[in-house]
Amino acid sequence: MKKFFYKLTAIIIAVILLLPIGFEVFGEENDSKPQENTLGVPEGSLNLNCKSAILMEATTGTVLYAQNADEALPPASVTKVMTLLLVMEAIDAGTVRLDDTISISANAASMGGSQVFLKEGEEMSVEDLLKSVVIASANDAAVALAEHISGSVETFVAKMNAKAAELDMTSTKFENVTGLDDTAEHHLTSARDIALMSRALVAHPLVLQYSSIWMDTIRDGAFGLTNTNRLVRFYKGCTGLKTGSTSKAGFCISATAERDGLSLVCVIMGAESRDIRNAAATALLDWGFANFALFKEEAGVSEAVCVKGSAKREISGTYPAFSCVVRREELSKIEKKVTLVESITAPTPAGEKIGEIGFCCGEKKIGCVDICTDSEIERIDFFEILWHIFAKSLLI
Repeated sequence: MKKFFYKLTAIIIAVILLLPIGFEVFGEENDSKPQENTLGVPEGSLNLNCKSAILMEATTGTVLYAQNADEALPPASVTKVMTLLLVMEAIDAGTVRLDDTISISANAASMGGSQVFLKEGEEMSVEDLLKSVVIASANDAAVALAEHISGSVETFVAKMNAKAAELDMTSTKFENVTGLDDTAEHHLTSARDIALMSRALVAHPLVLQYSSIWMDTIRDGAFGLTNTNRLVRFYKGCTGLKTGSTSKAGFCISATAERDGLSLVCVIMGAESRDIRNAAATALLDWGFANFALFKEEAGVSEAVCVKGSAKREISGTYPAFSCVVRREELSKIEKKVTLVESITAPTPAGEKIGEIGFCCGEKKIGCVDICTDSEIERIDFFEILWHIFAKSLLI
């Protein structure tokens, strides 16, 4: 009689487990969406001596400072940031290799401005042409690479504009791969757009191996290259990226630097001289490093929660890495709060939200990530439960 009572109780419990039972639902607000920049820095408050400027954190894309950042202006050789981005993508895709040899066309050899004086029919490796563009801003080398990758400069420029659209560079129109603007009519971009493509470029670590070089050579040491970006030599933490100047554009730069895990992209456009441009970039980078820091939380696994209606009794969740820019004085004050549901009811697909981690500084919430299951949870069949109960009862 006692055994029968145990079996009956077990069956009743099993039926209860199979009933659909709700669980805690988080508020409608989706805190996992990218947060707006709430750092509160007034537009143009630093009064930099240039037409436009922007400071962006490279990991998150957070804008720390902007000054007339959306005006479309001629960018001069900073154009080559996009040229280099497409070269990096071609290398990553395996369609171009650093040791490929390129035969220089008459068109490439005819380029004026900054150059490494390529001759028609001369052969040079992709790596040496790449160094020539990154370090010496060589227009002839940029054209040679574009022709090698796309067959013609016109086709390559079309790819540049397509990539600009992909990156939401809404103020940009490219007409060439070099930034030469003596005959260009609508070759324009903005400080914000330059920051966007610079951020995309530095996501390819290979380019930083070249952009951080101060001096190098090509043609087996016969021709010297000196970086047009003096910040590489004179600014602590500078990793690149590209300078440019023409009579139309004035003096421009996209400068990248990293200190204490904080990676910054600084764009200056339309300065009156090289020294004014470099001073403005230095001031903006100094201001960024002095006032901001990057908070990072690595991806991980949560504690387990109870599972109802499944042979699986509990399941853990995973959460992605999280990072955001905060004011430097707030970095040590950030706390995280983990919230998990009490239970989850089968069946559920992989990716089911079972909690979240919120990151706060005092009363201010700076962001959060969802905790989600990484596998499907199947609902156990009623007769399967009975079978398990019966099989177990035989052992009682």
